[in-house]
Amino acid sequence: MSGSPPHKKRHRESIRESVEESVKNVGRDVVIAQLQLELDHLKDEQETYYSSSECAIDGFKGIPDHGFPAGHVKERIIQNHELDNRPRLNTSSYVNVVSEPEEREVALMGLEVNLADASVYPASVELHDKVVNMIAELWNCPPPAQGGNFSGSGTVGSTEACLLAGLAHKFRWRQWYQTKHGLTHEQVMGVVPNIVISTCYQAAWEKLFRYFDVIPKFVVPTLANKMAIDANMIRDFVDDKTMAVVGILGNHYNGAYDPIWDMDKVVSEINAEKGYQVGIHVDGASGGFIAPFQDNVPAFDFRLTNVLSMSASGHKFGESCCGTGWLVFRHREQLAEHISVSVTYLGGVSDSMTLNFSRPATGPYVQAYKFLRLGKSGYRRKVQRQLDVTKTFRNQMREMTVHGKPLFQICDADENPCLPVFAARINPELNVSYDDFSIQHAIGEFHWYVGAYYLSFEDFSKGGKLGPLCSDESVKSSMFRVVFKSNLTHSLAHDLINRMKEVMAHLHKEQVLRTVRATLMEVYGEVRKAHSNDHKAC
Repeated sequence: MSGSPPHKKRHRESIRESVEESVKNVGRDVVIAQLQLELDHLKDEQETYYSSSECAIDGFKGIPDHGFPAGHVKERIIQNHELDNRPRLNTSSYVNVVSEPEEREVALMGLEVNLADASVYPASVELHDKVVNMIAELWNCPPPAQGGNFSGSGTVGSTEACLLAGLAHKFRWRQWYQTKHGLTHEQVMGVVPNIVISTCYQAAWEKLFRYFDVIPKFVVPTLANKMAIDANMIRDFVDDKTMAVVGILGNHYNGAYDPIWDMDKVVSEINAEKGYQVGIHVDGASGGFIAPFQDNVPAFDFRLTNVLSMSASGHKFGESCCGTGWLVFRHREQLAEHISVSVTYLGGVSDSMTLNFSRPATGPYVQAYKFLRLGKSGYRRKVQRQLDVTKTFRNQMREMTVHGKPLFQICDADENPCLPVFAARINPELNVSYDDFSIQHAIGEFHWYVGAYYLSFEDFSKGGKLGPLCSDESVKSSMFRVVFKSNLTHSLAHDLINRMKEVMAHLHKEQVLRTVRATLMEVYGEVRKAHSNDHKAC
């Protein structure tokens, strides 16, 4: 029998020398402990997760000294993930949670591409630009005067898109204000602009107010008007420090569209009368990929003269993966040019128009996949189905009654063009003991997540004081919402309808029992009091 191959002998000698050196440096006992630990890890690699020593480790407590087998690490992540709510039954969120196998493969490809490095990944950057062009055309943006690509960018969700749009409008306004008042650069830098926006804004705008020194001027809608602002109210807020007016194409509370078509007319009149140059930003976080495929929606996009920018979340009704957003400018001049930065240290020249620099190509890759996979006709069919399911659910909720009165007050836009969202609250006329939050907690027993919330917000124009979302409601008013994403099919909707009926029957029964108990206790108290008085009389 021949001896061991020379390379194995050399390997053993190398290990022996390494161990002897370690013994000299840290001591025999320490080396033995380290070798024992290495041996345990080698044993674990041959075992299942549930028979391994890792299974006994509680949670994530810092970076381990030694790594674990890949399968064991994956299982630990899965164990943590299992503690979350079910994504498909979360009706409170607008974010897409379903994907095809090929789509996930495309997403994984994008994870390895850094879009910031245009010289290394020119084809991916070109694909990104083509997706921006597709969206710009969908929103009827005028073609670039000099030809080439439309002005815009992919972003990390619509939050970054709103922040970038806000900055572009701010810098555009600053230049105009400086010229109008004959100020130096230093002087105009000390002037804080304002932005006119509905109280139903999404969290992205709160970040703009806080991070970038912008004063919000809130237009307060009414619940009677389904939480859409009255365009004429804008006149009371716009002045020469107004950098932009924001129109919300589907607020996240009840899905209603601000009347951007009317807002455009009002802004035109203000600009003509006072010599301003105020523009409109359309926050299409949710509606940007719904309204283009709906019928009977007035012009809401770049067809309107004063719309200078528009944003949307690709990861909502655009059906892309989480973290995908889009921003399109009417033109580069006086807008995108203010936020574009040229970078040369990556081996070439590339423009960056985002707050973050390095970012994966996952969002643009998946968005491109969805555009090609569905096409305009596919998006239209998808949107119509979502609206149909919403209508079915709404009608079922509308039919529910208590003592002959409607159980719910419908708070969404109902038959008017809006997002596929159902919003309602317990009918205030019923004066029942349970509320919208009772529904959220009770429906959770069936694994459904239906979000309830108060109709209030932090009013930054008044130092963060809690203010009413609607002028005809108090800060203690509430409602609940169901978002009909593409995965919430008719089948699932029927289950939710049945669960809602069960929950409401249970809540009503509990109230009846409480009322009976309270009545009995009251009668019992009166009997005891009468008995006591009779006893004293004796």
